[in-house]
Amino acid sequence: MAELVGQGVMPPKLITYLSSLLQRVADSNDLTAAEAAVKKKCEAEEEEEEEAQKVSVFHGLTRPGISVRSYLERIFRYANCSPSCFVVAYVYLDRFSHRHPALPINSFNVHRLLITSVMVAAKFMDDMYYNNAYYAKVGGISTTEMNFLEVDFLFGLGFHLNVTPITFQTYCEHLQREMLLLHPSPSDHAQPSSAVLCTGRSAKEHHKYICFNDDETSHQQQHQLAV
Repeated sequence: MAELVGQGVMPPKLITYLSSLLQRVADSNDLTAAEAAVKKKCEAEEEEEEEAQKVSVFHGLTRPGISVRSYLERIFRYANCSPSCFVVAYVYLDRFSHRHPALPINSFNVHRLLITSVMVAAKFMDDMYYNNAYYAKVGGISTTEMNFLEVDFLFGLGFHLNVTPITFQTYCEHLQREMLLLHPSPSDHAQPSSAVLCTGRSAKEHHKYICFNDDETSHQQQHQLAV
């Protein structure tokens, strides 16, 4: 197996902002799941959805000991993919979550979803990229598991991998808003961000969504990150 080849540069700011967003998303869904467990009012359909989460290939038995930020920085350091791949990976995670609301991003699956989405993005975006065995080593999983994750993720996306320049710019702007949440300026307090954390409700569940306000364009409104 090839040895890991790391970059000798500091991770770009987008790694910090993306990891912050995903960590907040995972924490929010962990809290939602904990509250649901305390209430113990799960009906048959909810139990089926919870069971689907448990058997998902992305769902680990325990929470990884590495933080989302450290894990994403590790991927950046060793994957040697272009920075744009991380934005595209964010788009893929959004699409995947939107197509599978019964699989909210949480602390049990966020790491596997991250390594898989970045690998798929690198294969689609970059001319040169590492193979699955290398990404498995970066992600701390077996090559066999990496292969299964890739296939499941691709089918989960419906093989919808193309990202238009408009969509790419939309998600870049959303990460810029995450920067304002982490480092607000005095003028920002007077103007609420157009990216808000809201609650998506179905008949049986309450999940968090990072979504765009009504003042966004119609194209932007169709993108939301389920959490």
